[in-house]
Amino acid sequence: MRNYATAQQTGTDPIQCDATAVSTAPDGTRAYVLLDGIGRSESVREWTRAAARRLARAASRRGDAEAGLRHVYNRYALERAPHGAGPKAAAVVAVVTPGKLTVAWCGDSRAYLITDGLVEKLTNDHNLRRVYPPNNLHSGGNRNRITSCLGSSDSDEDVLNTYGHPAIEALTRPMAKARLVLASDGAYEPIEDGGYGYYDAMFQIRPSHAARALTAVAVDHAECTSRGLDPARVYADNATALVADLQP
Repeated sequence: MRNYATAQQTGTDPIQCDATAVSTAPDGTRAYVLLDGIGRSESVREWTRAAARRLARAASRRGDAEAGLRHVYNRYALERAPHGAGPKAAAVVAVVTPGKLTVAWCGDSRAYLITDGLVEKLTNDHNLRRVYPPNNLHSGGNRNRITSCLGSSDSDEDVLNTYGHPAIEALTRPMAKARLVLASDGAYEPIEDGGYGYYDAMFQIRPSHAARALTAVAVDHAECTSRGLDPARVYADNATALVADLQP
């Protein structure tokens, strides 16, 4: 039986521009990828799907999430020099090797790890909310304005000088029996805002049930919330989740 599953909901958008990919190298190293394409068009959808597969292959072959993401990020930057024009996406990648889990990201797609019943958010969003956190004087920066993404030609130094964080960030965790959850902002924001159902969905017994529950609850809550604000402007973003049960 597969140890992972994905689920997607289009929401009220006309096109699904999120994408997932999984790649396993000959030595058993496995990469899990989730991309959230920026924009809603056929070209963005096709590019995002191809980029997800490209990133999964690169990360699994290198055995490291950051090495894979940097390779693909730099390749797109070179292909698009000097202006970086073309489709873009928020990206998160997790790579599982014996004894180790590595995670890397650019943008606001997230990775969570559930170990012994505890949920840890591994990623730190690349968006204006991080740059300008809420305080007593204002509500903070716009969380929907991301500050780095796959497809950009900005270097680590460029992004660091402008926003205070590098273009790509990464971390490493020792491998343990755990559940990995990758989620687009359309999957985590509505539930996080509503304050209910988020963690319950993650704890569904099977990865397929958890992924479907996360995306379904997210879209339902987004539609209900937006309908309450303005019945004529009901909205729910694309919502995508990848859930994998990991073994040490």
